[in-house]
Amino acid sequence: MAKLRAGLIGLGMMGRHHARVLRSLDGVDLVAVADPGGDPHGVAGALPVLPDIHALIDAGIDYAMVAVPTQFHTEAGLALAGAGVHALIEKPLAKDTEGARALADAFEDAGLVGAVGHIERYNPALQSLRARLEAGELGDVYQIATRRQGPFPARIADVGVVKDLGTHDIDLTAWVAQQAYTSVAARTAFKSGREHEDLVAITGLLADGTVTNHLVNWLSPMKERLTVVTGDKGTFVADTLLADLTFHANGNIPTRWADVAQFRGVSEGDVIRYAIDKPEPLRTEHEAFRDAILGKPADIVTMRQGLATVAVAEAALESARTGRTVTLG
Repeated sequence: MAKLRAGLIGLGMMGRHHARVLRSLDGVDLVAVADPGGDPHGVAGALPVLPDIHALIDAGIDYAMVAVPTQFHTEAGLALAGAGVHALIEKPLAKDTEGARALADAFEDAGLVGAVGHIERYNPALQSLRARLEAGELGDVYQIATRRQGPFPARIADVGVVKDLGTHDIDLTAWVAQQAYTSVAARTAFKSGREHEDLVAITGLLADGTVTNHLVNWLSPMKERLTVVTGDKGTFVADTLLADLTFHANGNIPTRWADVAQFRGVSEGDVIRYAIDKPEPLRTEHEAFRDAILGKPADIVTMRQGLATVAVAEAALESARTGRTVTLG
């Protein structure tokens, strides 16, 4: 069977990693790369650096990886859809809901596979967490809280922390819980002198009543990536930096010391850190997209799901501007 001919547009910080994975992916040949700004990391190898998306299409590709700045996602994606080329577009799907909806509609209407690079879904800790939630290991889910903070990445210039980092947490929360957001309330801060926000706190509500909370910033000297899911039987803690998953069980042993018992709700039980396989999330993402193109069962982030994430992010920004809770629907 002939290999899929892949193209890559965007040779920046993420583009270099996509190029590495595409070159090592079974059943795929990276045949063309493009970036109007050249190849700052030297990832093109023997391939010529093409000037734009149209030159990439003319190279005769089956699918494209789009890793250009967010503001160019809609333009590049629509060109690919018009040419009958499948596409995996880095997150967020587009800079606004209008662009995201146009992309989702275009790929669906053309019968093409279109996906969004929400890489956190493929983190081994979150993959294991979702499987355990589906198996009922936590019982009813009460709350999902995330913390995603670290230093400012100089590569980001066209969006704020909500759309760049917060969309990770919005997407993974809806995916882990298999529930849509129904409302969000948020507060933002502008501390680094940029036009976009660099800190946000978001409180949300999912369709099944699960309460969510997301703390995201570009202002912390340390890097933190945590997802904490609390439910009827205890709490899961997923550290996606280390791909570790830990379970804190509710205890079955009553606390006999009355002065201590009155300050505790549930009691402390066993703590388990799971031994899980840890493949590279970016490779898992690309394998899933390749399989989807080939018509095999694959868990990709669809463009329609990517649109929903952009809508929640914009609702959070609207809430921060107006001071009001925003209902999604």
